[in-house]
Amino acid sequence: MPSNMQNNPEYKSLLVEIIEYLDSAIKRAQEAGIDKEKIIVDPGIGFGKTVEHNLEILNRLSELRVLGRPILIGTSRKSFIGKILGLKPEERLSGTISSCVLAASAGARVLRVHDVKEVKEALKIYEAING
Repeated sequence: MPSNMQNNPEYKSLLVEIIEYLDSAIKRAQEAGIDKEKIIVDPGIGFGKTVEHNLEILNRLSELRVLGRPILIGTSRKSFIGKILGLKPEERLSGTISSCVLAASAGARVLRVHDVKEVKEALKIYEAING
């Protein structure tokens, strides 16, 4: 990861740019012989993004469905959670769980987490409520 990635990242239209980038990456992967069914998309929470960018991605996550691929989200213990809650990484479980449940409700099918048991339990409750 470049050391300057977080230095004042700017986007003209965040979700449009992410979708265009991921669509291009899907095409490049297919041209290289990768089966489209083996491709998962990740909007890169925390990588070259501000807290506001991360929140916008999570709020508009369902827009990534246009790509037709499973969506992966990795919010576990991320700095945006720490900045919102004022917590160290090891104290960010509740923020991680909240963001994961919301991401799943918006269409994320793969969640990259540190605390698998706790997130799995929260998702089980979410699924029981929503059928």
